[in-house]
Parts: sequence; C-alpha cells; structure tokens
Amino acid sequence: MAATEPISTGSRIEAEVRRIRAFVEKREFARALADAGRLLEEVPENRDVLYLVAVSQRYLGRITEALATLERFEKVHPDFGRLFQERGHCYRTAGESAHAIEAYRRAITLNPSLLAAWKALAVLCRAAGQTGEATAAAEQAMLLERLPAPVLSASGMLAEGDVYGAERILRQFLLKHGNHLEAMRLLAQIGLQLDVLDDAEFLLESVLAFDPNHHIARYDYAVVLGKRHKHAAALEQARKLLKIDPRNRAFRTVYATACVGLGDHEEALRVYRELLTESPQNPELHLSIAHALKTQGHQAESIESYRAAAAARADFGDAYWSLANLKTYRFTDEELARMRQIEGADATKLLDRYHLCFALGKALEDRGEYEESFRYYERGNAFKKSESRFDLGAMERNLELQARLCTREFVAARAAGGCQRPDPIFIVGLPRSGSTLIEQILASHSQVEGTMELADIPRMVQQLAGRENRDAPSRYPALLADLTPAERLRLGEKYIADTRVYRTDKPYFIDKMPNNFRHIGLIHLILPNARIIDARREPLACCFSNFKQLFASGQEFTYSLEDIGRYYRAYVEVMTHWDAVLRGKILRVQHESVVEDLEGNVRRLLDFLGLPFEAACIEFYRTDRSVRTASSEQVRQPIYREGIDQWRNFEPWLGPLKSALGDLLPS
Repeated sequence: MAATEPISTGSRIEAEVRRIRAFVEKREFARALADAGRLLEEVPENRDVLYLVAVSQRYLGRITEALATLERFEKVHPDFGRLFQERGHCYRTAGESAHAIEAYRRAITLNPSLLAAWKALAVLCRAAGQTGEATAAAEQAMLLERLPAPVLSASGMLAEGDVYGAERILRQFLLKHGNHLEAMRLLAQIGLQLDVLDDAEFLLESVLAFDPNHHIARYDYAVVLGKRHKHAAALEQARKLLKIDPRNRAFRTVYATACVGLGDHEEALRVYRELLTESPQNPELHLSIAHALKTQGHQAESIESYRAAAAARADFGDAYWSLANLKTYRFTDEELARMRQIEGADATKLLDRYHLCFALGKALEDRGEYEESFRYYERGNAFKKSESRFDLGAMERNLELQARLCTREFVAARAAGGCQRPDPIFIVGLPRSGSTLIEQILASHSQVEGTMELADIPRMVQQLAGRENRDAPSRYPALLADLTPAERLRLGEKYIADTRVYRTDKPYFIDKMPNNFRHIGLIHLILPNARIIDARREPLACCFSNFKQLFASGQEFTYSLEDIGRYYRAYVEVMTHWDAVLRGKILRVQHESVVEDLEGNVRRLLDFLGLPFEAACIEFYRTDRSVRTASSEQVRQPIYREGIDQWRNFEPWLGPLKSALGDLLPS
C-alpha cells in the first residue's frame, strides 16, 4: 500500500481554521482562543486566525485584548469588512457607542452584506437621535434578511475578496433559481472584477429587463458599458439615474466618467470638482481631475492634483505613477525615499505596489541609475503579469488563421460590398511606436478630426464571434468568409454611425486603436475605402518602451520581455501579409524617419490620404486638442530625438527580448 502524501501547509492551516471555527460556533471560546493563539504563532498574518482570536477574546470579555488584536489585524488586512464589524461589537460591548457607530459604518462600506453591522447601526443610530441613518440601516437590514442564505453568503465572500468561491455559490444557486435578480447582479459584479465584461453586460441587461426600476443594477450596467467603451450608452444610463437621484455621488461619478469617455472633459471636470467640494480628501477624485487636466494639456494644474491625490492617500501608487507617466516630471529625493518605503511595506496592496514599481523605474531612469531602474521595471511587470489572463498563443494562432484565410483571391472575390465612405483613417501598430505623433500631425490638418483609441472594431469582433464557450475555438476569423455584401455594408455603416459621437463636421477622422492591426481583414471588408497607416518603430526601442509603460487597461502582452518580442514578431508577420494582399492600401511610417525628416514624412502622409499640404501639420505641437495616451506631453513639444536610443541604457538586461525578436533585430 502506497504511503499517504503529506498534507500541504495551506490545506492543513485551512483544516485547523475550520476546527477552531467549530469551537466558536459551539461557544467553546476558551478552547478556540487557545488553539487559535497557537496557530497564530505559525501564521501571524493569517486573516481568518486573527479574526477568530478577536472574536474569542470578545466573547470571553477580554475587550482590551480583542481591540489590540484588531489593531494588529488592521495593519495587515486594512480592507477586511468583518474586522471593523468585530471592532464595532467590541466598542458596543464596552458601551462606547460613538466609536461603535464609526466602526460599523466602516464595516458596511467595505462589505455591504454584513447584516449584523446594519442591525447594530440601526439600533445605535436611533439611540443617538440619528433617525435618518437608523431608518436607512434598518431598511437595508430587512433587504438583506430577505435574501436567500447562499446569495447573502456569496455577497459577503465577494466583498471580502473570495471571487471564485462567490461565483461557484451563485452559479449553483442560479441553476435551481433561474432568474433571481440579486444573484444575477452579483454574478455580473464578478464578471466585472474578472474582466468578463460581455457576460456582465448580458446579465445586467437581463436584470433590467425583469425590473427596470432596479437602480443599483442600472448603475452597475453604466459602469460595465463604460468599461466596454460604450460611452454614449453609459451616458444615457447615467442620465436616467440622475433623474432619479441627482445628488447621488455614485451616479454623478459614473456620469462624469462617461463624459471623459466621450471627450467632454470640461463637463467631467465640473462634476468632479463639485464632488471634491463635498469630499476634499478623496484621492480618486483628485486623480480623476488630474487625468482630465493632463488630457487637456494643463500640466502644471495636473501635477498639483496628482500631488493632492498622493497627499490624500500616502500609498496611492497610481498618483505616483501618473506623475512619472507625464514623462517630464522629476521626483525629489524626499518623494523617491517615500516611494521606496511604501513599495517595500508589507501592507501595500499589489495594485499600489506595481504602480510604485513603474514610477520608481522611471524616476531612477531619469537619474541615470539604469540597473536599479530596470529591476523596478522588471518587478512591476512581474506583479502586473501575475494578475493577467492574456493568452499570447491564442492571438498568434488567430493571426495565422487570418493570413491563411484572407488571401489576395479571397479579398478580390469580395470587392463588392461594405460601406464606401472614405472617412476613417486607421493608425495601427504597437503602442509606443510613434502613433500619437502621427495622429497629432494629421489632427493638425483642417480636414482631419483626431479622436482617440476607439474600441469599436474590437467590440464588433467580439459581437460577431458571439457568446462562445471559452474553451472552444473562436468563430473569428473564419466567420469573415460568411459575411454577405449586405452584412458588410451594415457593419461598415454601423461603425460610421457609432463613431459619429466623437466627431465634429470634419470629413475625415482618426481611429488610433493600435490593436486594430489584428483586424485589418474585417476593416477592409466593411470599409474598403478606409486608409490604414502602419506606425512602425525600431523593434528594441518599441518593445522596451512598452515594457516600461504601465497601461491603464489592455495591452497585457507588455508585461514580459519575451511576450513583447513574440507580439512584435506576430505583428510584423501579419503586416507583411497585408502589404502583399492589400498593395497600396497601407502606408508604413517609420518613427525614426519622421524624427529625421519631419516635413518629408508629413508630405508623404498627406499624399497618401489625398489631402493638400498644410503648414500646421509641421507645427503639430501648437495644435490645441485633448490627447489621452502616454505620449500626451511629448506631442505638445517640437519633435526631438531624445527617445530614439533610450533602450541602449538597458541593453545588458534585454537578452530575453533579443532572443524573442531573433532575425527582426537590425544587423
């Protein structure tokens, strides 16, 4: 008989926690505390063990010890709602009602499913004469009590970070109770957290179809629409919410976010500033204001707001990274020391940690400390990649399938059909390839509208592929063969109609979504007269520039040198294919050439687009427009060579990138 495998440390600790929890449920608190105390010596930061120790201490009447445990608890798990509920119980037992109310408020902010906290808050607020809050708390407690136990349990698990456990419970519950609205809404919340946005949108649409007055679901729906870059639809939902409750902070925030998505930064700033007067220490509001100011080119004001965000929350990594991402900001010695300290602290969250790593990488690069700079970039990328689900292999296979399907004969056989409008100018390639510079040059022309990185083509691909089994092969690109001339016309007209919201009356507009190089076949079939510009940059410079850039969302191929190299190779290979299939339809613009010969490349671009030369395109940096990409500050300056060879400072550590690029490297 084979020997039994030793139980893993993780599963053994979990088993011990279950055993101690059983003692608490049987009210054997002394025994629970003794065993939990011993276990705490082995795992001093374990959330469940700290919680069980504090609960046992409270029930044994050792309130001072329980509060001390909770203080220790908060240092390592500051966002655990039950911690603050337990603190409220301790203060309530000690007769300190004001402190108890404060603790319960914090608990329900972090975890709105804490029924005991709502009930206690209702009682304590009523006793304190705070009748409005008492009534609201009692109503919320009643709503929670009506929820089926699995749904309430899943809600709590979701709030405390157990996303997959909550998902499992909700899916099992919905199998038996098909259209339970709160279960569907919570499952949509999980979809939002896991970036499965199509599922989240579908679930919330279904909830609203059953109950159009479900305002929380409508708010969630507006958030999901914004995440999916459906900003006009998000704005419509936000306006409906504001009609119901015009002073609701969440509703006003989602409205402002939709305005940002549509490029209406003045209206967004008005709302953000109004919200800030009501909550002057809100770091997220300071950050949102700073982003809008940066986009408009108000750098000094944006720096002030980014600093205010960092002052409002000392470990707010995004505030520091946003300063670094200006590319022109230089951190002081004091700021650098503070950033190092925060990044190294055990209590710093992963999100803040990798933002700080990228900020430190940029700060040290600016100081010429390249080896340490690279180590921070490498560390930040590893943290970021750890939470990514990007499948580079699937993308490579998809591009190979497109090249195999979309031959010259395939395209020629589908010459008829599609929308004949010549309005769109697609700029494709990799991020950090000089595409923002090309966009700014062209948007300086009187006939060309600069918009932003529009998500309409990727979203169209997702809609065409449908709601597939994620383990099954995608229907795209094979479905391109089945599109009739009428369908291609409809899709092309839909793209023109859906992007109208980003335009004025200029005859041409730019779609600068770099990832659209993955969908040139679809673009050509539905918009055969669209122009396509391939923004190309020397591979090591482009790839390393991506490695040291922390993107707000997407571009998940950038968090590994090997992945970036493979992605660049796949991009070059598919563009070589399209150069052969769509001869004369795509213009390649090499960034280094633009830097060396600006006017020659401007004339070449305008000739390709059939536009007359305008001197404003040479003086692109004078053009006053919103720019939302990482190059926003560079394109507001005359052209310069500074960034061309910056990668060479890091060459000793770029071996994995060089190996992945292989023969694409210049000799």
